[in-house]
Amino acid sequence: MVSELWPYQTPGIPDRLFERLPGIPMSKREVRVLLISHMYLRPDAVLWDIGAGTGTIPVEVGLLCPKGKIMAIERDEEVAGLIRRNCDRFGVTNVQVVEGNAPDCLTDLKPLPDCVFIEGGRSVKAIAQTAWACLKAPGRIVATATDLTSLYALSETLAELQARNVEVIQSAVNRLESRGNNQVFAAVDPIFILSGEKLT
Repeated sequence: MVSELWPYQTPGIPDRLFERLPGIPMSKREVRVLLISHMYLRPDAVLWDIGAGTGTIPVEVGLLCPKGKIMAIERDEEVAGLIRRNCDRFGVTNVQVVEGNAPDCLTDLKPLPDCVFIEGGRSVKAIAQTAWACLKAPGRIVATATDLTSLYALSETLAELQARNVEVIQSAVNRLESRGNNQVFAAVDPIFILSGEKLT
């Protein structure tokens, strides 16, 4: 799949190309590349993105995996509309936006995922447990945490689920920005990225 707005085969679409809404978080370009690298996606992969926000990951994965299927799960109607608009901007047609509350809406979703990406949620532990039950084997789970409380909850859950090959990294990215007459390096908000495998 080729987009006129981003006619390249590499991930890392510039942030400025996405439509945004005030107060709705967006995974920054450099972090997005890290996240996708942990998903181990095949061209026909099924990805569930839980708490899809602005829709940057569904758009990137939709372009990278043209034969794949992406389920972008978002509880807020206005934000779900934003995801649809961003998919339209890039000509992505293999994303289905699901309006619903996780984990309740997950058990009825089809097709089942090869990879689950958890970007947020009020009950991250329950979301991870339900998503794991739906995840095909072999399959992968990738999640982000922005604070130590959610990091601990996700780490504990992956251990309880007996996930294999668990990895935890923290992003540390700085961007050169102009401020007045000066150029300074400004930090992109760091996040923790957790990943693990379901083998059986």
